[in-house]
Amino acid sequence: MSSDDPTAFRYGPPGSDRQENRPPVAADSGIASAEAATAPDPSGDLLLRIAAGDRSAFDELFTTQSRILMAVILRIVKSRSLAEEVLQECFTEVWTRCSGFDPARGTGRAWLVTLCRRRAIDCVRSVQSQQDRDFADGLRTSAEAAEGVEQTVIDRAESDRTVSALKILPEEQSTPIVMAFYQGLTHAQISEDLKVPLGTIKSRIRDGMKKLRDELEASR
Repeated sequence: MSSDDPTAFRYGPPGSDRQENRPPVAADSGIASAEAATAPDPSGDLLLRIAAGDRSAFDELFTTQSRILMAVILRIVKSRSLAEEVLQECFTEVWTRCSGFDPARGTGRAWLVTLCRRRAIDCVRSVQSQQDRDFADGLRTSAEAAEGVEQTVIDRAESDRTVSALKILPEEQSTPIVMAFYQGLTHAQISEDLKVPLGTIKSRIRDGMKKLRDELEASR
C-alpha cells in the first residue's frame, strides 16, 4: 500500500519519523460475548440458590421482583385480584420448579417474566372459557324454562280438551276414568267405592278411554 493511499491508517507518535501502515482492527466480538456472559444476574443467582433449597433466596427474590412481575401480569389479565392469584402461582412454581432455569439460555429476570406471561395468558384463557360455559349454561337454562312454559300451556290445553271430551261420555264410563286418572285410585278401589264388579269397572274404563281417545283425535 503506498503512502498516498487515502485509506491507509498511520500509527506512531505524532511528529515521529517512524510510522507504519496497519489495517483497521475490528472490535473483538468474543470479548463482548464474554463480558455479557459474566454480567451480573442477581435474579439468576437467586434462582440457582432456590433450586438448592435456599429459603432466604426465595424471600429475597420475592421482595426484589414481585412488584415488577405483578405489573407484567396485570397488563395481561386486567384484574388486580386475578393478577395477585397468578403471581402467587408463579412464585409457587419458582419454588417447586426453578431447576428448569438455565443461566446459559438467558437471565433470571427474563425467565421469570416468561413464566409470568405464560401463567397470565393461561389465566385469561381459563376465565374466557368459564365465561363461555356460563353463557352456554344460561342459554340452555333459558331454553329449558321456555320449553317448560310451553309444555305447561300444552298440558293445560290438553286438560281442557280432556274435560270437554269426558262430558260426552256416559257417567258410568267417565266416573271410573276420573277416579283412576285424576284421583289415582286403583281399579279394585274404584270397584269397592262404586260397588261395581271389578271386571265391569275395567271394561267401562277400557271402553271409555277408547271413546275419549277418538274424541280427542277428532278435536285436534
